[in-house]
Amino acid sequence: MSTDLGRLPPGGLGTGTAWLGSVAVAGLAVAAITITAQSVDRFHWWAGFVLVPGALIAASGGPLLVRGGGRAFAGYVVACLGGLVFAVGALLMFGAMAWGWPFMITLPALAVAGTYLWHLAHPLVRGLHRTIAMLALSGAALGVTLQLINADWLDFGEVAWWGGFMMLAGVIVFGNAVELTRHRIAYRLQAITLLLGPAVITFLIGLRFLRGDWPY
Repeated sequence: MSTDLGRLPPGGLGTGTAWLGSVAVAGLAVAAITITAQSVDRFHWWAGFVLVPGALIAASGGPLLVRGGGRAFAGYVVACLGGLVFAVGALLMFGAMAWGWPFMITLPALAVAGTYLWHLAHPLVRGLHRTIAMLALSGAALGVTLQLINADWLDFGEVAWWGGFMMLAGVIVFGNAVELTRHRIAYRLQAITLLLGPAVITFLIGLRFLRGDWPY
């Protein structure tokens, strides 16, 4: 796995130190959310049954994350899952789920994009992984846009704005398909063909949505 995290020596910072640090960060995060919710009179105590387990799950990924290699990837996955549960707990604690639900699109998308730190060396696999990571980033941008709309900070009127994100997805897939032409690898043409078709179709459908002439 070609990443600096993957070259960390076994043991990293030390298992005991990593556990203590992770638990300390988790405890501080829970305390900060709880105190803030109480101070603004938005405290819902029952949300702690989601908040605390989420923090502990995220903390359990910390010791693995600092060890490098495949363990670091496993730690990243565990930490992201815990972080998502923690975020749900925080929204419930503040009673803000109706306002903050777009975070449940943005955060998972960013977690998926972050897996590209552990991309593999093979050009075809790396290209496909890069495509997924970039699509995840566009998904995160979609979540941010929904958050701005939900907070009444952005208004597109009657424009089918989501068509722009479909066009962006098409451009991402098309660009990564073209990038594969640089490599002399097996199944290159098949992979490029499989990417180009959906990319063009998605782009054209998004364009029709954005122009407002979609017949259905």
